[in-house]
This record gives sequence, structure tokens and C-alpha cells, in this order.
Amino acid sequence: MKEKKINPLLDVEEHAQGFLQVREAHRRELMDDYVELISDLIREFGEARQVDLAARLGVSQPTVAKTLKRLANAGLVHQLPYRGTFLTPEGERLAAENRERHNVVEAFFIALGISHETARLDAEGVEHHVSDETLEAFRRFTAGKKI
Repeated sequence: MKEKKINPLLDVEEHAQGFLQVREAHRRELMDDYVELISDLIREFGEARQVDLAARLGVSQPTVAKTLKRLANAGLVHQLPYRGTFLTPEGERLAAENRERHNVVEAFFIALGISHETARLDAEGVEHHVSDETLEAFRRFTAGKKI
């Protein structure tokens, strides 16, 4: 029977840094998902309505309204009365960056032989947590591969 390798406990600062990184990624996830979806809805329908955001995110309209207010305060969106929600230039930049991260992670998973559906679903979570260094390694790995 093969013995399992157990990694030694990291020093305090190194250990804390890992958890801080995860908490920061969790904090950004919601904003990232909203701006990316808003961008997609605008591209498809010309605007992003709260009802559409709620349906696609699987949350209530009051939850969407509360989150949109935070996004507006962060300078990522603006809302027009009796219309939808639109991205500011900063929101557009963030949406494009997140879409690219998602595409790189998804392509990497597909290159590993993971089904397109599973790769799409898994990339949705991983894209927020993967470091720029790891993302670049994913890009190098998939470069030149037909996906």
C-alpha cells in the first residue's frame, strides 16, 4: 500500500497569504460575474435589464438591484430610468478581462480532454481564483492546439 504524502504546515505569513488571496477572489467574483453578464446581454439585446440579470443569475430582482447599486458606486455601471443597465468604460474593461480569463481556463480544460459542457461550468469558478502566472501557463499549454 502506497503511503499518502502529507505536506508540511506552512509558516504563518505564507499560510495567511493563501487564505487572503482566496477571500479577495471571492469578493471580486460577484462583481466579475455581473459585469460579464451585463456585457453579454448588451451585446445580444442592446441593454441589460434587471429581470434578465435575475433570471440568468438565479437570484431575486431585489438582490440584483442591491448589487447594481454597489456596481454603480464602484463606477462600473450606470442605470437609465425605464431602460436597462449599461457598463462604464471601466466596467467594459473588467468584463473583457473576465471573458478572456474564462476563455483561457475553458480552453485549457478542453485541451486536457474535459467535455465542453464541464469545461464551461468549471471555468466559471476557476477563472476568479487562478493567478496571472497560472493563467499564462494555461495560455502556453493551449497555444497551437485545435480546440
